[in-house]
This record gives sequence, structure tokens and C-alpha cells, in this order.
Amino acid sequence: MNRDLYIDFAKGMATLSIIFIHTAFWSGQFYIPAEVRVFSLVFDVALFYALSGITSGSNIEKTFYRLLKLQITYMIFVTFLFFLDYFFKVFGLTFFSMEWLQSFYSTFGSKYAATGFSNVPQWQNLGNWYLHQYTNADTFPVVMGSFWYLKVYFILAVFGVLILRFFPRHINWFIGLCLVLTLLFNVFPEYYPGGQVGYVAFYLAIFLIANRMRGKKIPTRLIPVLYIIVATALIWMFWYYGSEIFYKINKNKFPPKIPYIIWSLFSLTTLFVLYNRLKITKENFVTHIGQNAIFFYFAQGISSSLVYFIVVSLQENMPWWLLMIIIYIINVILAFIIATGLKKVDDLGWKILEFLRKKTAVN
Repeated sequence: MNRDLYIDFAKGMATLSIIFIHTAFWSGQFYIPAEVRVFSLVFDVALFYALSGITSGSNIEKTFYRLLKLQITYMIFVTFLFFLDYFFKVFGLTFFSMEWLQSFYSTFGSKYAATGFSNVPQWQNLGNWYLHQYTNADTFPVVMGSFWYLKVYFILAVFGVLILRFFPRHINWFIGLCLVLTLLFNVFPEYYPGGQVGYVAFYLAIFLIANRMRGKKIPTRLIPVLYIIVATALIWMFWYYGSEIFYKINKNKFPPKIPYIIWSLFSLTTLFVLYNRLKITKENFVTHIGQNAIFFYFAQGISSSLVYFIVVSLQENMPWWLLMIIIYIINVILAFIIATGLKKVDDLGWKILEFLRKKTAVN
């Protein structure tokens, strides 16, 4: 079976969009106008859940094996991140001073400035990361700020494959249930549950809708209708909530509420319209990113943290739009380099695990 390069291309474009979002919303908070930061959310994380739905099947064993591999890869990465963060702090305390470290971390802003340091590893942080409790990594604050997606993905993938496997004739009912729950949570916000319920209710609907689209093509005559529906929803949103809702889209993302859901309709519609219509015949830079999306997702958290220091040194010397372009390009380049290195770290981690398995195996 030939690989669908459109899926890789879409994942690559979505990843590049995530890098732009984190360029705009993290270091960009110092110099990028709020309007641009909001527009960066047009192509957002919902695309990954849709693409996951398109590529997922009802094979439980295959899905659980894939999730187990992802969990191990994630644990290898956060272990590497933990020691990178720890050794940097030891380096700072040994060769400089506490004040130097505090000044270094203040670059990220008061919200993420670390205040306490120790030569003793904080092993509880690593344990929390293994269990997907994303306490902050002081040296790379964007990393843990990105990982909410991963926890939701694990939960959603398990629910998704169980529905596809055991309720194949009732998928539409589950889509309806998820949409009704999402609507109820928004109409009665006092009942909007904490934790992951709100996220899963909305994103599971996207996952299942995308799975129903698998192998299909939206008829050409329906495309204008779909975009008219999207435009109508956006007009209603601004009429109902007022123009100020534009600046609150990101606040309505965690967890997803009606304004953010409407805002994401354009990207989801575009993804489905181009599916089985846009033909990608050759591998390229974007498809490479898509094929290694998880490593780029890890890498962009590190690179988006590093570009803070470039922003601080350049923001007073050039127009914001030029700095934004420069920082984004640097962020993509750094993410590419770091992702390549993380892939090698992952390979090494798996080799170490295989070595331990052989040494501890019962003959």
C-alpha cells in the first residue's frame, strides 16, 4: 500500500503552523500585535486530531502498540530534557551564580521565571512527566506548555479505537453524542467539567468525523456550501459575542468553547476539501516534517524557548513584522536541527532498552 503523501504534507504544514503559533504566543508576546497572534490560530492543533482520525483503524493491538511506542519515545525525550535542564542549572551554579541563573530565566518573563535552584536532581519532576503531569521545565518552558496535546491524544486514541472496533455501526451516534455534549457544556458553562472531558468531547468528534471521511472525497458542488456555512458561523460569532471575542480566541481554546470551535472550522474544512483532491507526488521538506511530526513537535518546544534570547536582543532594532519573519525562520531551522538530534537520541534510547531487555531476559 502506497503512502499517502497528502497526509504527510498536511501534518508537515500543521507542524509548521504550530511552530508559528508558538513563535507568536510565547516570545512573540513581547513584540507581535495581538491581532497577528490570534490569526496564527487559524491552522491549529485540531488538524492533528483530524489527521489521526483519517489514518486510524479498528485494530486495537496495532493502535495500542503504536501508543506504547509513542509513550516510550516520549519518556526517552523527557528523560533527555530532564538532564539537559538539570546540567544547565548545575553549570550555572558552578561557573556563575544564583543571580546569573535568575537573570537568565527572567528572559522568559515573570510568569516562567524560576526562583529556586538546587544541585540535587528533582526526580519527582521526571516522574510527573512520565505520568503526563507537565510541571514546568525551567530552561525550556515552551516544551511543557505544548504537551497538553499529547495527553488528550492518548485518551482520544484509546476511546477512538474502542468505538471503531466495537461500535462500527454506531459511529454517527457517537459523533452526535460528542457534539451534543460539547454544546451542552457551552450552553451551561457552570456544568463544563474540569480535566480532559471537555477536550475529548470536541476532539473525539473531529477524530470520528475524519475517520468517516477516510478514502472519500467531498463533491465539488458542496465546497462553496461548506465555506458559506463557515463564513456564516464566523459572522454569527462576531454578532453574538461582539468584536472583542476576536481577542479572546486563545482563552476559549483551553478547553475548547464555541468561539474557538467556530474559529477552527475554516482549517478543518480546508483539510477535508483538499483530502483526495490535492495530489502530492514527491517527498519534500514539508512531507519530511510530517513523517517525523512527533520529533518536530518535541523540538519546537526547545527551539521556541531558545528564540526568546534572540527576540530580547533584536526587538528594539527592527520593525515587529521583520523580526517575526526572522524569528520564525530561525525557529524552523532550529526545530529541524533539534528534531534530527532528538531522533538520534531516540534511537540510542531504544538501543539501550533493547540491551537491557537482552541482559535481563530469562533463558
